[in-house]
Amino acid sequence: MDRKELAVELKHSKEKHNCCQAVLCAFADQIDLPYQTIRKLGANFGTGMGCMEATCGALCGIQILFGLKNFEGKPLNPKAAAMLRAFEEKCGATLCKDLKGRDTGVVLCACDDCVRNAVAVYEEFVAAEALRAAEATVKAAEAAK
Repeated sequence: MDRKELAVELKHSKEKHNCCQAVLCAFADQIDLPYQTIRKLGANFGTGMGCMEATCGALCGIQILFGLKNFEGKPLNPKAAAMLRAFEEKCGATLCKDLKGRDTGVVLCACDDCVRNAVAVYEEFVAAEALRAAEATVKAAEAAK
């Protein structure tokens, strides 16, 4: 099962993971923390931080995940912004209330699809970062010749 579907499965599991927890826990094998600690990290980010007024929990999940795996003392803000824009392109918005159409009656992206799209954005972003790093290594090696 791919991680997108694993995340959706976690969301609907007996334990009822919120969107943020589902995204984080789908990558639990890559995070050096106990499973319950990972769930605790995402506990307050479901339903747009509990009121639908804030950022989608699935988007928060990939931001937390990227920080856990990549923070080395320097800000990751440009990368966070790039992931936010990619998520917005796929889903149509970043705020839970807009995604769910609370005020308009028009659902832009259902929760399961927000979870899938967040995982896809993260995986695409990480793959692109790895490619850029590999290209930089090749350029540096060629320059050293």
